[in-house]
Amino acid sequence: MKRSMLWIQSMIMVFTLTACSAASRPQESPSDLAAERKADDGGTLIYGSGDYTRINPAMDEHGEINILIFNGLTAHNGKNEVVPGLAKSWDFDEGTCTYTFCLEEGVKWHDGEEFTAEDVKFTIEAIMAPENGSENAPNYEDVEEITVKDDYTIAFRLAAPNAAFLDYMTMAVLPEHLLRGEDMQESDFFRHPVGTGPYRLENWDAGQAITLVKNEEYFKDKPEIGRIVFKIVPDDNVKAMQMESGELDLALLTPKDAESFAEREGYRRYDMKTSDYRGILFNFRNKYWKKNRDIIPAVCYAIDRQAIVDAVLLGQGAAAYGPLQRNIYNNEDVEHYDYDPGKARQILEDAGCKMGSGGFYERDGETVGFVISVGAGDQVRIDMAQAVIQQLREVGIKCTADIPAQVDWDGQMAYLIGWGSPFDADDHTYKVFGTDKGANYSGYSNELVDRYLTEARQSDDPAVRAEAYDKFQAELAKDPAYAFICYIDADYVADSRIQGIAPDTVMGHHGVGIFWNITEWTIVK
Repeated sequence: MKRSMLWIQSMIMVFTLTACSAASRPQESPSDLAAERKADDGGTLIYGSGDYTRINPAMDEHGEINILIFNGLTAHNGKNEVVPGLAKSWDFDEGTCTYTFCLEEGVKWHDGEEFTAEDVKFTIEAIMAPENGSENAPNYEDVEEITVKDDYTIAFRLAAPNAAFLDYMTMAVLPEHLLRGEDMQESDFFRHPVGTGPYRLENWDAGQAITLVKNEEYFKDKPEIGRIVFKIVPDDNVKAMQMESGELDLALLTPKDAESFAEREGYRRYDMKTSDYRGILFNFRNKYWKKNRDIIPAVCYAIDRQAIVDAVLLGQGAAAYGPLQRNIYNNEDVEHYDYDPGKARQILEDAGCKMGSGGFYERDGETVGFVISVGAGDQVRIDMAQAVIQQLREVGIKCTADIPAQVDWDGQMAYLIGWGSPFDADDHTYKVFGTDKGANYSGYSNELVDRYLTEARQSDDPAVRAEAYDKFQAELAKDPAYAFICYIDADYVADSRIQGIAPDTVMGHHGVGIFWNITEWTIVK
């Protein structure tokens, strides 16, 4: 363990750029943004964001900006419970398996047009349409009929119960009058989005910043902060430096960078729990895993997860063994694949692998090993990959890393993936591990996994769901889709003048969720 920890720490020093030091946060930036902050009603918040090529919540699940521009029929509160959104109430008829929603009246789109039930029908049907290729489609595959009863009443009849349906109705509703007949993947609308949310788009300077201003006609409590700028800073190290220089007011930082702000005047650090895990996705479409799928357990045993949590995350996270550890349906009794390099070697040798002269196992004349692809700019994932690579090499698996400009889901061998949802257990399981589902980027297929996930989805009985999810997790551990590594905390750092951030809310994938109560935030002048 000590040797592994020391190696990881040394690699982090090599792969991480250090930010410039400063005693405290400057009270005022000399840039034009400082003048804008002072002049704007309610102030301006500058958020350090990854880049966006489009804002398309119907096709793409993730995006911190979505909740600012759009609303769903339902929403989540600080406890991640379902609460009203564009729908003020709803009921469920068990006999016909039908949800009926009563909508808010008088809601306006940002362009002044009136929101109606037809917009809801249009949005969900667009997601469900196979030709649109939405990764969210599995969430609604049980929907058999959508009926607009009048402008403010809409009904969804399901073919079978879906316990997560109200969670999935948090999906952003899109305006039919602007998207009818448009390509749902390529429409220019998604670079000029119009929603019903608390903020509307003012300007989008591609690759630089997306500026939002508060929606004075918002149908719920109006926001206090006048303007939010999503400043595009895709590199984690640069984000920390800009936070320090005063160019940013709020940012999600790496644990190492966030630690440096912990006791600094003018800042507040939020160490927030998440359901967000990291793991090695094996691409089962790749011919290598068609032949070597049986050695994946060896990969799992070769990873020293706690060493990675301690060194890469500075202890701000937890070792991972499955996708539901932060969920009420977690099964703690499944195989955890605790670090055991001896067992990893035994699995390789039992599979017929022989140690070669170069210090790596060989099988049928080929070296045992693979390439892990990692997204550029994510320093934490890069550090994790380097740690995992060294640990795998120590047991005789020749592993290397690649940081491609664009992810090749079909061609790559493996990817350092992240998933995890703080909502219903169906979210980020059914569509991630189910055969041919929209977010199953590994090509994983297991008949029993499919069966158990369907059983859990189609029951609202907690005991039935618990049994199904127990079986699902046991089967997934027996036949791994991923080599799970760890759960990570979301380390946000904010200007201490920002008030209203809810520190106890469990965040989602990529730490998404911090803006759930944005209308309650203020900037103290």
